[in-house]
Order: sequence, then C-alpha cells, then structure tokens
Amino acid sequence: MKERERLGSRLGFILISAGCAIGIGNVWKFPYMAGQGGGGAFVLFYLLFLLILGLPIMTMEFAVGRASQKSPVKAYYALEKPGQKWHIHGYITLIGCYLLMMFYTTVAGWMLHYFYLTATGKFTGLDSDAVASQFNTMLSQPQVMGFWMVIIVIAGILVCSIGLQNGLEKVTKVMMISLLFIMVILAINSFFMDGAKEGLSFYLIPDFERMKEIGIIKTITGAMNQAFFTLSLGIGAMSIFGSYIGKERSLLGESLNIALLDTFVAITSGLIIFPACFTFHVDQTSGPGLIFITLPNIFNHIPMGKLWGSLFFIFMSFAAFSTILAVFENIISCGMELTGWSRKKSSFINAIAIILLSVPCVLGYNLWSSDIFAVFGGAVLDFEDFLVSNLFLPLGSLVYLLFCTSRYGWGWKNFTTEANTGKGLKIQNWMRGYISYILPLIVLFIFFFGLYDKF
Repeated sequence: MKERERLGSRLGFILISAGCAIGIGNVWKFPYMAGQGGGGAFVLFYLLFLLILGLPIMTMEFAVGRASQKSPVKAYYALEKPGQKWHIHGYITLIGCYLLMMFYTTVAGWMLHYFYLTATGKFTGLDSDAVASQFNTMLSQPQVMGFWMVIIVIAGILVCSIGLQNGLEKVTKVMMISLLFIMVILAINSFFMDGAKEGLSFYLIPDFERMKEIGIIKTITGAMNQAFFTLSLGIGAMSIFGSYIGKERSLLGESLNIALLDTFVAITSGLIIFPACFTFHVDQTSGPGLIFITLPNIFNHIPMGKLWGSLFFIFMSFAAFSTILAVFENIISCGMELTGWSRKKSSFINAIAIILLSVPCVLGYNLWSSDIFAVFGGAVLDFEDFLVSNLFLPLGSLVYLLFCTSRYGWGWKNFTTEANTGKGLKIQNWMRGYISYILPLIVLFIFFFGLYDKF
C-alpha cells in the first residue's frame, strides 16, 4: 500500500483549510449581508453562531478525515460498521464538490476579468452608470467569461497535479499570506476616507433599533446562515485535509484557528467596504453588486486608485482560487482512490470534466438565459448555488453530525477520542447533549428555513 501524502507543516494545513473556508462568501457576501442585516448586530450574531455551529461540525469533518486516512468518498467505508450505509454520503459529497465547481470557477473568472479591467485602466474616467454597465457587458459575453473560467480551471488543476506539498501547500501559503497582507493595507487605506467614521460605526456598533426595523428573526437567521456557509462544511472539503495531517494537535483547537482566520478576512473586508460606501454615498445594502459596481467607482475616486483596485481584485481572485484549489484537491484525490489512477491522470480527466460542467453557468447569463430559474434568482448560477448552499451543505453537515454522535454511526466515543488526540482544545463531555441533540435541530432549521425562504 502506497503511503498517503502528507502536508509539510501545521501552518500549511491551517492556511489551506482556511483558504478553503475563505472564499468569495467572506469578501463578497459577508459585507452585503451585514449591510442588509443592519451592521453591528448582524456581526455579533454571526460570531456567536460561528462558535456554536461551525466549530463542532468542522471538528467532525476533520476527525472523519484523520481517523480514516481516506478521501471523503472512502472515509465512511473505513469507519462504519459492517452492513451500514453511511458511505452513500461519501459519493454525495463528491457530487456536491462538482456542483460547487460548476459555478465557482465562473465567479472566480469574474474576479480575474475585473483585475484585468482595473489594471489596464478600463474603468478610468467612467461615471457610476458606465461602471455598472461593465458588469452587464461581461455577463452578455460568453466567450469572455468562458476564457477566464478555462484559465482558472487549468491553473487550479496544474497546481494540484504537481502534488500536495510542492503544489497545493506552497501555492496556498504564498496566496494566503499575500491575501492577508493586501487586506490589511486596503483596510488601513479605508480608515482615512471621509466617511470612515460613519461607515465603521454602522458596521461595528450593534444597533438593536435598526435590527428591529429589519426584523430580528431575519437578522438572526441571516447571521446563522452566513456562519454556517462560510466554512464550506458538509461536502467533505475539510475532511480531505484532515486525512493529510498527523495526530500532534487536537482538532477543536485547529478548527478554532481556521474559523478565526476566516472571520478575520470577513470582518476586514467590511472594514474596507463600509467606509468607502459612506464616503461615496453608495447604498451599503445593495447586495451582490456591491463589489462589481461599488468598488470600481470607489477606486476611480481615490489617489492611486488603479493600484488599489488591481490589488483588491487580485486579492478577490486569491480568495476564490484558494477555495477552488481545496475542492479540486478533494475531487482529484477521490478520483485517485475510486479508480486507482495516478494524480496526473486524475487531474487531466477532471480538468476536462470541470470545464464541460462549468459551461452551463457561463451560458446561463446569455445564450441559455431562461425564466425557469427565476425562483432561484434568475440564472443557472443561482440554481446551482441553491443546490449547494441549501441542500448539499446543510444535509451533508447533518450526516457528519449524526455519524459522529450516534451509536448507529461511528459514535461519540470514537469521534471524541480522535478529535481530542494531540495538544490543544478538547471536546468536553458536557458538550455532548448540545452537540448530539440540539445542534442537529439547528441544522434542520437552517435547511427548512432556506427552502421556505426560497419558495
């Protein structure tokens, strides 16, 4: 039996796992969700839910990966009792990973395209309407979006095909450290804008009156959803990295480090965006367009805007690409275990598969646009995002939860023995009642509320 590849360092593990969690959701979704949720109160609830929801489930995914030493597809086979059917979920996690990549590659391509537009000065001198129209122009050009999508897929597959330590770990370390550095610089730059004071107080000081206006339940469920989805739990994306680490550290402590990095990025992106919104009188609740429409306008108005703008979009591309690398690693590794292919062969075949699977998302904004997807938000992307965010992530997390706590699965004792091996924070026995009985109900609530909210 060939020995399983390992990550070279603990820092590598933390940065790769954080990179998987830190995606466009932190930078693109978190600020506008916070804006719509009334700012500070939303942020407060988000932090609370991250601790009580995200941490236990992330610890479980890592534990399943580390105990089995297998990719998510094969992990259940190694841990379940004879005759059990938990392994079916292993195959479902793989489908979830493919689904996520069917639209994530396109959105990552948008970031690169915007980097190109900013760096080459295409926004210079445009008024805000002209900047907004650039986004729609891009969506109407399948060849432009297709070009960037293919670049992203090929780059991601190339990195993963080189190997775990030399490819994924090296590239992710450089990207994540640059990302944190660029963010801090952009945030400091925002502190000196005219609207910084109003922007920061909107964002950081909880205002429960404003929360009442928006709706208390709406703010709380929004924060709960965001905390849950920000860590990309439930499709085995974390479990794979658990299988690449040693037993020196307990898993709750490592999960906490990753959640802290993830939160740092989300909070800092708000520090970049809100002062700017209040300086240039942009509606801070303007939703997904916040980044593509607001920010180029902002960069047009500040000294050295082209440089800041290019930095911002390259950083957005890093955030997206770090997730893509992590999920590609999962897909390639599952391919190797299921078929016995080499890493190179699995990479090559998956490159072709992912490019073909990503085509509907690209065409969904132009040649294939149709009203069938109106209920999901209008485009193929919204439908794919709905499937991943509202079905695969919550239900997948629920399976991991039940598998780790129920005596019909791997069981509480096995799970805590694995999770608590090594130095660091341990899962305590008093948490058992909450994790086994209350947490599954919260996840079910998120699942049903997500469906109710859509339909």
